[in-house]
Amino acid sequence: MKRRPEPELMDGEAQALAYAQADFNASNRLFIELLRRLVPGSLAGATALDLGCGPADIVIRFLRAYPGATCDALDGSRPMLDLARCALDARPEIAARARLLHDVIPSEQLERGHYDLVISNSLLHHLPDPAVLWRTLRETAKPGAPVLVMDLMRPASPGWVEALVESYAADESEILRTDFRNSLYAAFEPAEVSAQLAAAGLETLEVAVVSDRHLAVMGHLPA
Repeated sequence: MKRRPEPELMDGEAQALAYAQADFNASNRLFIELLRRLVPGSLAGATALDLGCGPADIVIRFLRAYPGATCDALDGSRPMLDLARCALDARPEIAARARLLHDVIPSEQLERGHYDLVISNSLLHHLPDPAVLWRTLRETAKPGAPVLVMDLMRPASPGWVEALVESYAADESEILRTDFRNSLYAAFEPAEVSAQLAAAGLETLEVAVVSDRHLAVMGHLPA
């Protein structure tokens, strides 16, 4: 099935709120489980970067899982970051270890070779040029840093798209159902992501299918 790109930013207030209120517990829990496999030990003193942080649920889960770490969280949507700020302010024991950045990649706000870990969830399919994500990883992370990028995976047919929407968004708002459908059409296939990594010189990262609708890019950057 041919890819159908969607807008890069979810910058409408209603759209951002629908996303923040949706039940992503299963997929976000999976993200942290994958991260624990990749980084089973402590990250005490480490600084992570979350690209496309949205309403900060992954940031909060990450900081709880790794109490010695800090996280810079970047997103281009102001409504998303407003929701992220509210979520973090409600958890003062975590908020002090998170820094929210309003920008898109490539971003001048991100230091080169600075981050001990880079994570990203559901950003890749929003990008008009996915190569910008892989360049940002190489430019901002330290050599050999662990990386986890999880995203939706494009189904093989429109029928499969509708089946996934009914399975996972039947009880969600129409805004969320439409966004989920559009995101499935905009997502990449595993082979396409593997080709992106090869073109970026990131053969040390591996692509894996991790659910019926998600793929993950995991590994360590070249040393």
